[in-house]
Amino acid sequence: MMNQRLVALVLIVALVGSGLLLTVGQVLGSDASGTDPESGLPTISLSDLPAEAGQTLALIEAGGPFPYGEDGGTFGNFEGLLPAADQGYYQEYTVETPGSADRGARRIVAGLEGELYWTADHYSSFERITR
Repeated sequence: MMNQRLVALVLIVALVGSGLLLTVGQVLGSDASGTDPESGLPTISLSDLPAEAGQTLALIEAGGPFPYGEDGGTFGNFEGLLPAADQGYYQEYTVETPGSADRGARRIVAGLEGELYWTADHYSSFERITR
């Protein structure tokens, strides 16, 4: 029994190492480490975002109205952290920050193909939002 388990474990390790065995995450669209295979960015579940992010997503899906004039404006991706795309491909939206006297640092950036990205630090880093 012990030898069969050891052989099975060695076989699995060999298949994973050779790239012949896909992980569940790879099949479902992200790898086991929580990285988006398309962008290379870490992923974050919608349920792990602050409640205000869900409110912003609801406004995006409804087409507004948005609380700030800048919402829905072009995000230029000047930092180069999101996948390269033509100018105008990405739009940015404010995620309210309780207690902030201004728009705060939190944003959701949406791509024209429906992909969504989260930044809590005003574009210094991003995570791909998964649902």
